[in-house]
Amino acid sequence: MLFQGTKDYVATEDLKVAVNAAVTLERPLLVKGEPGTGKTELAKQIADALGLRMIEWNVKSTTRAQQGLYEYDAVSRLRDSQLGEERVHDVKNYIKKGKLWEAFEADEKVVLLIDEIDKADIEFPNDLLQELDKMEFHVYETGETIKAKHRPVMIITSNNEKELPDAFLRRCFFHYIRFPDAETMKKIVEVHHPNIKPDLLSAALTQFYEIRDTQGLKKKPSTSEVIDWLKLLLAEDLSPEDLKRDGANALPKLHGALLKNEQDVHLFERLAFMARRGR
Repeated sequence: MLFQGTKDYVATEDLKVAVNAAVTLERPLLVKGEPGTGKTELAKQIADALGLRMIEWNVKSTTRAQQGLYEYDAVSRLRDSQLGEERVHDVKNYIKKGKLWEAFEADEKVVLLIDEIDKADIEFPNDLLQELDKMEFHVYETGETIKAKHRPVMIITSNNEKELPDAFLRRCFFHYIRFPDAETMKKIVEVHHPNIKPDLLSAALTQFYEIRDTQGLKKKPSTSEVIDWLKLLLAEDLSPEDLKRDGANALPKLHGALLKNEQDVHLFERLAFMARRGR
């Protein structure tokens, strides 16, 4: 099972190596990188390329590791016992299977995505160490042990919002998705906008990288944002000449697709003001 990228996803050589190494080692692939660099999409493309079903576990700030295994609904069982329901005699009726359980009991190999693990509490990854190592867990309410029929291809993404524990990192194969250079970005854009004119693409990407390199920018625009921006440029039928900025207007055309907070908008407005005063 080798991942070579797909027609819908431009994978760099080092990313292909990382994916295939994690699959060979049967270890989780921990993918870090700026938001919008395609970490979540990578898992979907790996599943497509390898012909596997994908199970997605989206982590939130309130998510607990136990929810990935299972949850026991004691409140519903108590209510049913008070109502004299027959189902109360079988505790399995009150067990809700989590995404890990779903992946472990699958009859075929699957891709399991644990998305944005750094959103959860710092103890979240520590609480999964045993399950990642042994690929099994115990259900205390029923006394059964759930073992993985097939070790899933596990992709774990992080936006680097917080440090992950060393014990957790030791169990993963790590890859950092660097922000694409201009040549790689052209290939990515051409996947999404195959009919874009070369001169418009060149002018837009030159301006895009100038914006990213602007000193004092609070949030740099991402890959997904430049793709959205180009979609708007094409919809408005703008030319490379339309994109040109001067000292009077330093803001890029349709800047709302690229600049996502008022501080960055004000930064470009100040740059325009300073340029006018310097004339």
